[in-house]
Amino acid sequence: MDISRQMLAERLVRVITRDHIGGRRSDLNSLTEQMQAPRAEVRSVLSALHREGYLDVLRMRLTLAGFALGCSLLDLPVHAIARPGRRSIAA
Repeated sequence: MDISRQMLAERLVRVITRDHIGGRRSDLNSLTEQMQAPRAEVRSVLSALHREGYLDVLRMRLTLAGFALGCSLLDLPVHAIARPGRRSIAA
């Protein structure tokens, strides 16, 4: 990915993360408008994010890795999803 495509990918992940946190769904049309980029370029970058495992393009939802990346790009904390370790019980 060249630098402009990488920058577009970062911006797309940020926008999709913000939409997810706000309870909104992203679609190709709204992303194209927000990015002010050619539709083909946005679609190509979304496909690349899908191939790399950051986005489920069929559902237009970030994967866990994509959401974590988006939170880091927004400087938001990523909350733990695992339970804290169990303490051993002495018998």
